[in-house]
Amino acid sequence: QVQLVESGGGSVQAGDSLRLSCAASNPVSWYCMAWFRQAPGKEREGVAGTNRDGRTMYADSVKGRFTISRDNAKQTLYLQMNSLKDEDTAMYYCAAAFGSCGWSLLERKPYTNWGQGTQVTVSS
Repeated sequence: QVQLVESGGGSVQAGDSLRLSCAASNPVSWYCMAWFRQAPGKEREGVAGTNRDGRTMYADSVKGRFTISRDNAKQTLYLQMNSLKDEDTAMYYCAAAFGSCGWSLLERKPYTNWGQGTQVTVSS
């Protein structure tokens, strides 16, 4: 079990940038990790994921705008979000699964550890 605490959300204008952080209670190198988001009335969807071998995966809607990374020394996962759009407005959640997630990085199924979420609101 690992505790995950997200931070960095806020209210911004369209076109702005934000960086989300997810602090973990265990070394992040042990886990495949991902960012999910959920907008009101919608399903939770995978946005970006990173496996233990460094492989990353992104939802089509954020490719070229979002970058996922991890700092093993700080036990922290990041999501750099650039060129934000109204449709990026959602609660963003950090998730972790011990070991490898294979090709299921953006699916909810592998993840057994979740943070409480941080709200991102984008207005135009």
